Amino acid sequence: MSTQALPFPDLQTGLYVGGQWREAVDGQRIEVFDPATDSVLTTVASAGPEDGRAAVDAAAAAADGWAATAPRERAEILRRSYELMVAHRDELASLIALEGGKSRRDAEGEVTYAAEFYRWFAEEAVRATGTLQTAPNGDKRILTVLQPVGVSVLITPWNFPAAMATRKIGPALAAGCTVVLKPATETPLTALAVAQLMEQAGCPPGVVNVVTAHRPGPTVQAMLDHPATRKLSFTGSTQVGQLLLRQAADRVLNCSMELGGNAPFIVFADADIDAAVEGAMVAKMRNAGESCIAANRFLVEEAVAEEFAARLTERMAALKVGPGTDPDNEVGPMINARARDDIAAMVDDAVQAGATVRTGGAVDGGRGCFYPPTVLDGVAADDPILANEIFGPVAPVVPFTTDQQAVDIANRTPYGLAAYVYSGDLARAMRIAERVDAGMVGINRGFISDPAAPFGGVKQSGLGREGGHEGLLEFLEAKYIAVDWG
Repeated sequence: MSTQALPFPDLQTGLYVGGQWREAVDGQRIEVFDPATDSVLTTVASAGPEDGRAAVDAAAAAADGWAATAPRERAEILRRSYELMVAHRDELASLIALEGGKSRRDAEGEVTYAAEFYRWFAEEAVRATGTLQTAPNGDKRILTVLQPVGVSVLITPWNFPAAMATRKIGPALAAGCTVVLKPATETPLTALAVAQLMEQAGCPPGVVNVVTAHRPGPTVQAMLDHPATRKLSFTGSTQVGQLLLRQAADRVLNCSMELGGNAPFIVFADADIDAAVEGAMVAKMRNAGESCIAANRFLVEEAVAEEFAARLTERMAALKVGPGTDPDNEVGPMINARARDDIAAMVDDAVQAGATVRTGGAVDGGRGCFYPPTVLDGVAADDPILANEIFGPVAPVVPFTTDQQAVDIANRTPYGLAAYVYSGDLARAMRIAERVDAGMVGINRGFISDPAAPFGGVKQSGLGREGGHEGLLEFLEAKYIAVDWG
């Protein structure tokens, strides 16, 4: 089997356990594909349950020493990791574009965003404050201290292979936790590169461990069953999250879950339509729609629905589709053929139900896992495509007539991750934002992610928050100490 040269210098492709790069116990390896060409990029080690347990062992062995490390020292390692990611921005972006199919622009944006989590949590590492107060009846002092939750298993998805890793590693290390990262099978190379840079930044052996696995179920189960594991942080589909929560329940593990979304993008007639279309392009087409916070349902007030749909169609039709390695391309391939075919099936079903394709809507049958930017018009409010997370470059436009109808359609989903509202009346937009079931709302903007802000959802979109000070607290537990000073 032939593989191609990778853009990251001397990239390690083994398991990273206890500060050592090594092969899996059974010697198995995983093929990593370029979704733009269907060609094999390289192979990486494929961990089994024994490897998973060894990684937790390594994290447990390093846990006390890391928890006792001065917060400033932990912060400096994160800061150096940030600087190394920035220094290697081009190589990391090229790697993301290769294994994930992301456009070059989006890949570069992801590296910048990912690195910022290390800088933010380097600053947060010294801010894990406790409290001291006198008990109401005066008999004692109530002292609370924040302590690391302990060894943490981190499971990340393929769509943001750098940012989802740093968004979890950053707060965990800042809090004093050691970790085992299990990246997605489709995009393991970026996670390995991130670990390699952390090693260069001076991260002690065992503090960060990385295991890649072709059959992740048994390996993850072994890690969750390990008596040293104290926390699970997962980003991925709601269905897999529900399964992991059931597994974590056996040991009552502390869990953070960032799960699926079905974001409404609400446009009122009093909105700046030009700005709304620009925001829609960002909210929909970042990473070609393969994002949990991507705008999934475009709810547009009837008076401007045609104008909005026409302008959105013009912009979507003009996007250049092709391999992310070409900087001129704006939309890369879907992550694999199954994802592309699932999107095609949803669009076909919507058309059969009466929707109209204004642009896109058909696979050209060429090489790679591409699906064209697509706008659907005439989509009924109860169309099944609105009930599913499309996870691709498809924008269904649904007209509404009243504020209440917009809210009702927006909340007609078990998910509640992100939402977007465009209106020229800020008070109206704020009222809608408060009524929409979502953990995050963008008002008159299509980009809401920020390392300094709490990221997370409600309902079946997850538990807990990542980013912001709240992200640090996810890896800390409060201990209450009753003190009698006499």
